[in-house]
Amino acid sequence: MMSTLLLTIFMSLFLSILTTSTKESTNPNHTKHTLMAMFVISLIPLNLTLNCENETALSLQPTINLGTMDIKINFTLDTLSLTFVPIALFITWSIVEFSMWYMKTDPNLNKFIKYLLTFLIAMLIIITANNMFQLFIGWEGVGIMSFLLIGWWYARSDANSAALQAIIYNRIGDIGLIMTTAWLMTSTSLNFQELPMQNEAVIPLIGLIAAATGKSAQFGLHPWLPAAMEGPTPVSALLHSSTMVVAGVFLLMRLHSFMQNDNMLTACLILGATTTLFAATSAITQHDIKKIIALSTTSQLGLMMTMIGLNQPKLAFLHMATHSFFKALLFLCSGSFIHNLDNEQDIRKMGGLNQTMPMTSSMITIASLTLMGMPFLSGFYSKDTIIETMTSSYTNSWALTMTLLATMLSASYSMRIINFTLTHFPRTKHKTHQETKTLTSPLLRLTLGSIFAGTLTKLSTLQTTSIITMPMTIKLSALTITTLGVLLSMDLLLMSTHQTPKKPKTLNLFFNQLAFFNTLHRNMPMKTFKFSQHISTEMLDLWTLENYGPKGLSNSTIHAIHTTTQQKNLIKNYLTTFSLTSILTTIIFFSL
Repeated sequence: MMSTLLLTIFMSLFLSILTTSTKESTNPNHTKHTLMAMFVISLIPLNLTLNCENETALSLQPTINLGTMDIKINFTLDTLSLTFVPIALFITWSIVEFSMWYMKTDPNLNKFIKYLLTFLIAMLIIITANNMFQLFIGWEGVGIMSFLLIGWWYARSDANSAALQAIIYNRIGDIGLIMTTAWLMTSTSLNFQELPMQNEAVIPLIGLIAAATGKSAQFGLHPWLPAAMEGPTPVSALLHSSTMVVAGVFLLMRLHSFMQNDNMLTACLILGATTTLFAATSAITQHDIKKIIALSTTSQLGLMMTMIGLNQPKLAFLHMATHSFFKALLFLCSGSFIHNLDNEQDIRKMGGLNQTMPMTSSMITIASLTLMGMPFLSGFYSKDTIIETMTSSYTNSWALTMTLLATMLSASYSMRIINFTLTHFPRTKHKTHQETKTLTSPLLRLTLGSIFAGTLTKLSTLQTTSIITMPMTIKLSALTITTLGVLLSMDLLLMSTHQTPKKPKTLNLFFNQLAFFNTLHRNMPMKTFKFSQHISTEMLDLWTLENYGPKGLSNSTIHAIHTTTQQKNLIKNYLTTFSLTSILTTIIFFSL
C-alpha cells in the first residue's frame, strides 16, 4: 500500500506539471489543491511507520543492463523518506500559495509554479532513491532547477551571476559524488543495501563529504548560498527549507552506515563546527534581511553536519525536519515585508512593521524564537537535544564550544531582525496593503508547523532517546547561552543607536565579505584568464607570428635585395639629398 501511495504522489505531481498551462489567464489554484491532497495522502504511510520502523523497497524492471550489474529504478520507504516527504509537500504547498500572491504581477506565474513543482519532484527522487544512479538524477535535477529559479529575473546581471555561482559551486561538489559513484561501480554496488557497513577506503568517503560540502554550502564552498538571494523570495524559501541545501546533509544521513571511518567522521565534525560558527558570525555583520536568514541556514546546516560527525544521523535528521518549517516561515515573512516596503531589503531602513503588518510580525517573531531554540517550540526539541548530546560526548570539546558560540550568535541576529524590522518608528515609506487570506493562510500553516512539529515528534515513536542524568547547569546550558545572546543583541542595539557612524573594522569587513572567498574565487579564474589572454595575444600573435610570419619573411629578403641594387629603401634620405642638391644647383646657376 505504501508503494502505491508513493507512486500516486509522483504521478499526481507529474500530471500537475503537464496540465498547467503557460497562459496568463490560467488559475494555478489546482496546483495548490493537488499539493494539499498529496500531503494528506503522504500522511497515511507516515502513520504506518510510527508504530514500526520497517523498511520497504520498491523495485522495477532493470532500466540499464551492464555486464556486472543491472541498474533499475528502486525506491526505499523507511523512516527518513516517509517522514520527510510530507514535510516537503507541506512546505511546497504553502510556498506555492504564497507565490500566487507574491508573483501575481509576473507574466510567467504558471511557468514559475511548474519550476517549483519540478524542484520538489527532484528532491523527492533524492529522498526516496535506493541507489546512487537514481539519487544522482535527483541531485542534478535540484541543481539545474536552482539555476533556473535563482536566475528567474534574468534581466538583472546580479541574478545571472548568482545563478552561475550556484551551479558552478555545486558542480565542484558533484565531482565528489561522481567519483564516489564510479568507485562504487567498480568495487561494490550502486544499491544502498549492498554497501559495506565498515568501509576502509577513503576515496569514496572524501567524495561524499565534498558532495555534501558543495550542495549544503559548508565552509569553503559557502559563498553561493547568500548570493542565491537574488532569486524571488518563494525560491529562497523552498531552496533553504526542504530542497537543495538539505540534500547534501541528507546524502550523508542516507549513507551513514557506509561512513564508519573515524577520520572521515572527524572531518565532518570539524567542517560542521567551523561552518556553524563562521556563518553565524557573518550573519551578525549583514544588513540584508534575506542574507541574514540565508547565513542562518548555513549555520544550521553546519549544526547538522556536526551531528553526523558525532555519529548521530537521527538527530541531524530531526533538526532538518524542524528547521524546514521555521526557515520557510522566516523567508515568507521577510518576503511579505519586502513586498510591503517596495522591495527594500535593508533592515536598517525598516521599522514599525508591527503596526502596519501585525500578523506577519507575530509570525516572524515566532519563527525567530523557534530558530533560537526557545522552550516548547519545534526548534527547541532538536537544538537542545543536539547540544545535550554534544555535552555528554567525549569526542571534541572544541566543537561544543563552537556550537555554543554559534547558538548565542543565532539568538543575537534573530533578535537583531526583530528589533530593526518590528520596533521603533518607520524609517521608510510603508505601502499599506491588506494582509489577505492568500498571504496569511500559508504563513499561518507554517507557524503552526513551527510550533507543534517538535511536540508531535516528541509524542511520536520517532524519537526514542535514553534518559541521561546530568547536572542542572549542563542541562540548561543551551537555554542559558540563548538568553545571553538575546541580552547581548539588546545591549548592542541600545549602545549603538546613538553613536556616531564609524568606519567598519577589518574583522567586521572580513565576516561581512564571507572571509573574502568571493574575491578569492573570482580572482583566481580572472588571473588565469588574463594570463591565457597574454600568452595567446602578446606572445603568440605579436612575437611568434610577427617574427616568423610577415616580418620574418620581409627580413629574409633584405640581403638578397642589397646584393642586386644600391637602393636601401631610405626614401627620406634620398628625398633630402635630392632637395639639397637641387637647391645648391639652383643657387650656383643663378650666381653665375
